[in-house]
Amino acid sequence: MLIPLGYLVVLLSVFGGYVMAGGSLGPLYQPLELLIIGGAGVGAFIAANNGKAIKATFKILPRLKRTKKYNKALYMELMALQYKILSKVRREGMLGIERDIDNPQESPLFQEHPTVLADPHIMDFLTDYLRLMVSGGMEPMEIDELMLHEIEVFEQEAHIPIDAIAKVGDAMPAFGIVAAVMGVIKALTYADASPEQMGQMIAMALVGTFLGILMGYGFISPIASYAERQAKEAEKMLQCIRVTLLASLHGYAPQLAVEFGRKALHSTERPSFAELEEYVRDAKKGGNA
Repeated sequence: MLIPLGYLVVLLSVFGGYVMAGGSLGPLYQPLELLIIGGAGVGAFIAANNGKAIKATFKILPRLKRTKKYNKALYMELMALQYKILSKVRREGMLGIERDIDNPQESPLFQEHPTVLADPHIMDFLTDYLRLMVSGGMEPMEIDELMLHEIEVFEQEAHIPIDAIAKVGDAMPAFGIVAAVMGVIKALTYADASPEQMGQMIAMALVGTFLGILMGYGFISPIASYAERQAKEAEKMLQCIRVTLLASLHGYAPQLAVEFGRKALHSTERPSFAELEEYVRDAKKGGNA
């Protein structure tokens, strides 16, 4: 919702201010300029990236849609789920959660938290390392190193499409200048044109510079910035899981382990100690029921 709203503000501010200043929108309608700039941008994007980066870029929009739900409510639900899992481990041992993590879609424990269950990014990370904990063949330090390595790989992969989009956005003003120069060259070939006609052709040529800057900094670069913010949100989600599981591996009680996870969150999403304690207590009652 914020992306379309931002685009609308950009369009109303730029074109609305132009019209209020007495300008006419007619000369700004230059579809061929858009073809030159947009086509050059697409061509540069294809030339600068391999197949993996291109596929990742087209898949980034569904990922952004999913990560918009990474808010305080989801963090609370995730920590409540981890509390239940770790409490079950404390009561029944590591083998007590084996069925839950092997088939989480049919596990009553996971079904109580459908938002977390519906996110494959969270579920894959959580269940993979719970399986390693169940196997019991690795030291806590080794599991931590593996988690850090996976988070690092995730960060690198997430930045592939972000970097590709950002570079296209940075190139748009230059392609706008290319379109403007070509328009000026075209105007200068009509040496016998009247001053009025020459002025119109120069004005049409300058629209290329305007469109390139507007497309680059008003539309494409914001997508890259937004995608980077959301990638950081997803990374923070993994860090929350990592810190909680690691605290449990070091022998801390489930409630204290969840507190470790709470401390890993940003201040804007981090619940207070009392909020988390009350939420976990309610989750414990629901699980017992």
